[in-house]
Amino acid sequence: MSPSIAERVAGAAAGALIGDALGLGPHWYYDLEALRRDHGPWITGYTEPRPGRYHAGMKAGELSQTGLLALELLRSLTACGGYDQDDYTRRLDTEFLPRMDGTPYSGPGGYTNQGMRDVYQARVRERKSWGRTGGYADTTEAAERAALIAVRYALAPMQGALLARENILLSHADPFVAALSLSFDIVAAAMARGEALDGSLGDKLYAMVERRELPFTHAILAEKTGASGEEPLPATAALTAPDGLLFPSHIWRAAHDPDVRIEPAWKASLVYGLPCSIICQLPAAYYLAARFEDDFESAVLHAVNGGGQNMSRAMLTGILAGARCGISGIPCRFIDGLADAEEVRDLAALLGRQAMEQAE
Repeated sequence: MSPSIAERVAGAAAGALIGDALGLGPHWYYDLEALRRDHGPWITGYTEPRPGRYHAGMKAGELSQTGLLALELLRSLTACGGYDQDDYTRRLDTEFLPRMDGTPYSGPGGYTNQGMRDVYQARVRERKSWGRTGGYADTTEAAERAALIAVRYALAPMQGALLARENILLSHADPFVAALSLSFDIVAAAMARGEALDGSLGDKLYAMVERRELPFTHAILAEKTGASGEEPLPATAALTAPDGLLFPSHIWRAAHDPDVRIEPAWKASLVYGLPCSIICQLPAAYYLAARFEDDFESAVLHAVNGGGQNMSRAMLTGILAGARCGISGIPCRFIDGLADAEEVRDLAALLGRQAMEQAE
């Protein structure tokens, strides 16, 4: 039986945190021989970081800083009954920023990524207001985090996209990165509604843009729809470059084309790139989610065994695979092995129920 929307939303939320925790031990091995030497030929679950690695001293099943920020957002969403940016930024001001010093090897989760170092610089050292804290990192932390907002509002796509955009811009202000991040979150929300990641999803989402149901604007779209030049949304709310919505369907076609094979599938990381950049991470995650459509375990394990920025790859893949399979389709050991397993299970289920209430 197909998972309910509530189960899909819960699966996406749990999948995000599972992917993050899977990447903790083997994070950022660009030498794949070293990865195999330290973690064996195939990583099957949570592992402890080796001494001298990025998250050394942390335990298997714990979350990195990106995962902890996502968990805090999940707490905020469920406590407030929806996204309240003032509540979330207050949590950052009180729970996270005071424990950082602006350097990489500091703060909760053992390592602070560039996006949050930019936030620290803007918010703490320069005393900027929230909304002026975003930097120009080309990474995916904002997409990973804000996907929780998008799936929470899966049944209200425009509202979810606008709120996810607000959250993305807290840390990532580059318009291209923000547009690709939001595109990923919109895809995750569509999958949480029950849409398939297939060759037609991109056209469906692009049609929503044309109908002014998603916050993108583009000169070509204006010509096609006969718009007079007025934006469907205020300029501060709209994003350019909606082509990121088409990308997943092209990747799906590659994953299902008998003449295009990546074997084993973890080598998608080599095809699309090991680095942290969003232009490497998104296509690999889309490929693995498309390749293993109903197999959460295979999708996330191939993501983490690919090396490089495998934490982000596994987190992005976990969101999509969790939205596809639903939380009941995630093997219990992945949730049970999390450091905050009981809380994650409860909050994910509550987020799913709140998403359903959106339609009532």
